[in-house]
Amino acid sequence: MAGRTIRSRIGPRNSDWLTVALLGGGLLVVYYLLPLVALLVSTPPDALLAGLSDPSVRAAATTSVLAATITTVVATILGVPLAYWLARAETRWKSVVLGIVVLPLVLPPVVGGMVVLAVVGEGTPLGGAAAAAGLPLTRSLAGVVLAQTFVASPFVVVTAKAAFERVDRSLEHASRSLGKDRLTTARRVTLPLAGPGIVAGMTLTFARALGEFGATMMVAYYPRTMPVEIWASFQALGLEAAYPVAIVLVAIALLALLVLNTVARNPWQ
Repeated sequence: MAGRTIRSRIGPRNSDWLTVALLGGGLLVVYYLLPLVALLVSTPPDALLAGLSDPSVRAAATTSVLAATITTVVATILGVPLAYWLARAETRWKSVVLGIVVLPLVLPPVVGGMVVLAVVGEGTPLGGAAAAAGLPLTRSLAGVVLAQTFVASPFVVVTAKAAFERVDRSLEHASRSLGKDRLTTARRVTLPLAGPGIVAGMTLTFARALGEFGATMMVAYYPRTMPVEIWASFQALGLEAAYPVAIVLVAIALLALLVLNTVARNPWQ
């Protein structure tokens, strides 16, 4: 009886607090949702189709998807081994390395572009040598990939690190006790179990690279990506001209969320 009385007293209060929390937080959710709804409503279907048929828009979409795909592949090939090391190494340098990895996430994108230019710009030894060899690292697809990799690759490293840390180490120890080396254990045990988390990191990296604007504009204004095309259209023709490409980016972002909640492991759950 005492337990029931306590639960009956606590239950309504908890329920009331949840209602208040929903009402307060609901305002923030509405603030997130209203601009997206306004974007979709303000663009008639014929205007959207006309905008998407523009050659410059199609070229920007092609560049964005291609560059984001290359960025995701590069970030995965280099970032997953780094994430494994961060999750399994026993050294005090882990915090230093992790801080370096996370740094691009907290830098303003424009500053990120400036940092990349300091290494690959035409006036630098590396950038000058590449340009002389006919492979410019700025104002090129390579420049887009370099900018996107700098700002987006930390997502796959951080998310994969968390996925590796969730793998039960006793399973790895069992594999090692059966005579398997560390590489075989990682390939047959750790990677499959951490796979959904790694896919989540790849999805976030792709979405972040696709939407990158500041660093990309600094390093490679041409060829234009979709965010740069949105900015150019807005500057030249006004807000309405930028809506079609913005809707495409919103659609891709929604697709990324769908992937996170289906084939991948949502890193925020």
